[in-house]
Amino acid sequence: MRFGDAPSRARRVLRRGDTIVSTVRTYLKAVYHVDRDVDALVCSTGFAVLTPGPGTQPRYVSYLAQSSPFTDCISAESVGTAYPAIAESRLGSFHVPVPTLWEQTAIVRFLDYMDRRIRRYIRAKQKLIKLLEEYKQALIHQAVTGRIDVRTGQSYPSYKDSGVEWLGQMPEHWELKPLKRWVRINASVLPDTTPADYEFRYIDIGTVGTGFLTREPQQLRFGNAPSRARRVLHMGDTIISTVRTYLKAVYYVDGDAEALVCSTGFAVLTPGPSTQPKYVSYLVQSNTFTDRVTAESVGTAYPAIAEGRLGSFYVPIPPLPEQTAIVEYLDAQTAKIGAAIAAARSEIELLREYRTRLIADVVTGKLDVREVAARLPEEPPEEEAELMDTDETAEGEATDDDAAAEALSEEEVEP
Repeated sequence: MRFGDAPSRARRVLRRGDTIVSTVRTYLKAVYHVDRDVDALVCSTGFAVLTPGPGTQPRYVSYLAQSSPFTDCISAESVGTAYPAIAESRLGSFHVPVPTLWEQTAIVRFLDYMDRRIRRYIRAKQKLIKLLEEYKQALIHQAVTGRIDVRTGQSYPSYKDSGVEWLGQMPEHWELKPLKRWVRINASVLPDTTPADYEFRYIDIGTVGTGFLTREPQQLRFGNAPSRARRVLHMGDTIISTVRTYLKAVYYVDGDAEALVCSTGFAVLTPGPSTQPKYVSYLVQSNTFTDRVTAESVGTAYPAIAEGRLGSFYVPIPPLPEQTAIVEYLDAQTAKIGAAIAAARSEIELLREYRTRLIADVVTGKLDVREVAARLPEEPPEEEAELMDTDETAEGEATDDDAAAEALSEEEVEP
């Protein structure tokens, strides 16, 4: 990036040995140690740059800045409303434990050793989660495209050409219809004449995973709600993101739908009388369907697909009893996969908590690691990518979902 094109906050110059720590309370986990020679590396003024002085082990500063006592102080001393932060002078007034250089080196040696092992185990669990999610996708794809008959576990007796290139063959007795001839799309909306004090629960584009909500719907009044809060939901509806960036966002409404509204960044699919409601959800989760949405999305900043184009997609439709059998099969199989994924995520969370407590105990002197550190074997350095904890990285890469959705609502999407 050239200085003339850079944002005004790009001002902090970094050198090898520096540690940067976020001074904004929302991003407290954003800590990075510069452990190699760098050329023209600059960070945002939203970071404080800690440069170690003589008699200081540079990486010890990084571990100290990651410790919960340190981040708790930042959180407690932050001021402001939209982006609570701590002033540099206040940060500099913190009293911190400073062991001798020899002890700092022992602490770093021990924590590096433990950190490598914790991160390796986390990466192994993350790979397992990815494999389980891919397996889940494969099961859904096979079931909703008729590659297997879930009642027998075998292929169907006969197939026919669907006439749709991306779908290929389908079971002989299945129907093929445009999506809009099978379900209603965006059937209910909140009109602009809705009373300002009308209360509802709101699902935004960034709060939906694949088949689940990442957090509870937000309680809003119509008068204070964003203009995109318009799609009214009912039990049995399926919502799917029409924004390519959030394609994995699919959610089936199988519980309380009273006063439930979602963003216009979703298409709401309401099943008809000859449709098993949850079958719709599984169909639109399949890679076959999401790949089509990707291919047909248009736009620049936030590529999306228009309602008309989405409704024109041809989809394979088995008879209602088979839809029910597919849903029962996928419910049972995905529940097992979901339990395995949840267990792996729980282990990851426990490991992160253990790492946090370990760092805090060691850098505050509650745990003496000098003798242990002296007995640790030498290990070759690992590449930065190998040490990366992908979920932690994602936590630091915050996106402004509200701004994204507003930009989308203003961008023209051709039908």
